[in-house]
Amino acid sequence: MKIENVVLVFMKDWREIRRNWQIILPVVTVPIVFSVFLPLVTLLIPYLAGTSMSATRGFENLIENLPSQAQLEIAGMTEQQRTIYMIALYFFAPFFLIIPLMASSVLASDSFAGEKERKTIEALLATPISDTELFLGKTMVSFVPAMAVTILAFTLYSVIVNAISFSVFDGKMLLPNLVWILLIFGVAPTIALAGIGLTVIISARVKGAREAQQISALLLIPIFVLLFGQASGAVVLGPLVVVALIGLFVLIDALVIYLGVRLFHREEILSRLA
Repeated sequence: MKIENVVLVFMKDWREIRRNWQIILPVVTVPIVFSVFLPLVTLLIPYLAGTSMSATRGFENLIENLPSQAQLEIAGMTEQQRTIYMIALYFFAPFFLIIPLMASSVLASDSFAGEKERKTIEALLATPISDTELFLGKTMVSFVPAMAVTILAFTLYSVIVNAISFSVFDGKMLLPNLVWILLIFGVAPTIALAGIGLTVIISARVKGAREAQQISALLLIPIFVLLFGQASGAVVLGPLVVVALIGLFVLIDALVIYLGVRLFHREEILSRLA
């Protein structure tokens, strides 16, 4: 396998993506909603309510299942501090696993299905590169932008959280902490890679990008289960759970990439076009 051929596929697709606002718009909009608008609205309520608000109601189960270190931290907090702490560090954490999956699903759905719609798939498949190089190039052009918007969204979210926590926690900034660093730079890329690999496999087998996107949306179901699990306190994204998730998704990534390379055959795609 030649890395330069993988980069050539990446650069060719990246130039097309930059010109297509139908792809760029959802990739940019969803992270802004999850990292700016929703946190601002949710965190400003306890911030403006001040000490008059008894707001940890609804977080009791989550608090009970927090790691011991986190329980010690919140033990001496006021109601307002506790509410902002729980919302900022725990409630919004699963949203940052949705961002790379949603962003990458839009891009990966277009990988082969979009080429079919634009009638450029024959020229692409005729290029003198191997199936592995083509598959990995298509995977990378979804992975890199998805992680870029995830890290940008995390940066914006950290600025908002720290701006609020700075005054509420007497100069203390809540982010980044160890769990969030592992979440953004460990779980997010591994979960994005698994989603992209599966979506590229689907995209090579369906007729249109919309069809591929609809099927790949099913990959979000486990993340929504995690979101509701964390909100109810059934699952808490503590350090051990996050490290376990990284290990699990590294194994899934290896399996998905292996299957993707094994299942990808350009002759099969061409035969379906006939």
